[in-house]
Amino acid sequence: MTRKKVFITAACILAACALVRAQGNGLAGISEATNMVTSYFEPATKLIYAIGAVIGLIGGVKVYSKFSSGDPDTSKTAASWFGACIFLIVAATILRSFFL
Repeated sequence: MTRKKVFITAACILAACALVRAQGNGLAGISEATNMVTSYFEPATKLIYAIGAVIGLIGGVKVYSKFSSGDPDTSKTAASWFGACIFLIVAATILRSFFL
């Protein structure tokens, strides 16, 4: 029984030493993660701007079709589509400036 306890204790000490040596300050990993995340912002911003442009075009067509058909609800539709485009552009700009 004593040999078993000694063996288990030695194994635990070796495992703890291996874990301590494997631990670093983590600075390299944090820096790499930061660089990876910030490298995604430029393409993501351009993608959001492109989505905003497509939504603006679709909204323009919808508003034109409602206006042409004489629908009295044209101003509400125009405001909602315009608001969606502005939200996308402002959200992309604020997120980019906040994180970079």
